[in-house]
Amino acid sequence: MQLSKTEEQLMQYLWKRKKAFLKELLEDFPEPKPATTTVATLLKRISDKGFIDYKLFGKSREYYPIIKKTDYFSKHVNGLIKNFFNDSASQFASFFTKETNLTTKELEDLKKVIDSQIKKQQK
Repeated sequence: MQLSKTEEQLMQYLWKRKKAFLKELLEDFPEPKPATTTVATLLKRISDKGFIDYKLFGKSREYYPIIKKTDYFSKHVNGLIKNFFNDSASQFASFFTKETNLTTKELEDLKKVIDSQIKKQQK
């Protein structure tokens, strides 16, 4: 299941807070802030998609994510690799390293991460 750009923005706020009431999430939006009803609608949509749930406190709802940010991002990246890079991680890595203007230091750090993952998988 995919989130729209605005739903994803709201999820970012909720992942950061871990749990929040609607008015707290509204505070996170930059000016001009969306209408309360807009945020409530987004929360309902995200809830219907199975990304969040809530606890009732009287008439107020405290929302919390039920999908981890890393799980969502991982699924997103895997979909990107499948749809745009013929399901080839090496094509993705080649594009990423050539087209994102990484510094030598950033490339070296990325190499360390890859080398570390290779060592883990060889054990």
